[in-house]
Amino acid sequence: MPVGWGMLLSLCTLGLGALLLAVPLLGWAIKIIGVAYLLWLASKIAQSHQLSEADAARMNVTFLQGAALQFVNIKAWMLALAIVSGWIAGRSDPALRMAVVLPVMLAFAFVSNLAYALAGSLLRDWLSGPEGTARRLLWFNRAMALVLVITAIWMLYI
Repeated sequence: MPVGWGMLLSLCTLGLGALLLAVPLLGWAIKIIGVAYLLWLASKIAQSHQLSEADAARMNVTFLQGAALQFVNIKAWMLALAIVSGWIAGRSDPALRMAVVLPVMLAFAFVSNLAYALAGSLLRDWLSGPEGTARRLLWFNRAMALVLVITAIWMLYI
């Protein structure tokens, strides 16, 4: 995922971001695909009520699939466009700025993915505890699905 994010940021710096802003239909296409993905994911999460279902549904995502996922991640696009427009584009030293921003953002992406994995591992232990496991997991998944739906709706308006 950090590699995909770095590629997305680099392509936005090289002009893809400007193209996306110049052709609003492209921006809407990415937004609609990203929102549809979030809603699909929310429906899958809301229906899951056993950790064994999550284990069975776990996919073996390849390196390229993980990198490509960033290109339909509306949050990644928004961040890349904000960074490029605010820190890189139109400046007298865009290459130097990109040389500073890219490693910082890659480190941030790597650390945030590690934190996400750690939190997931800790939550898995809590959700698989002996008391009220199925009920706890069902309500947790429904809450997470609701957060995804709210995020998807919010994404349509920004």
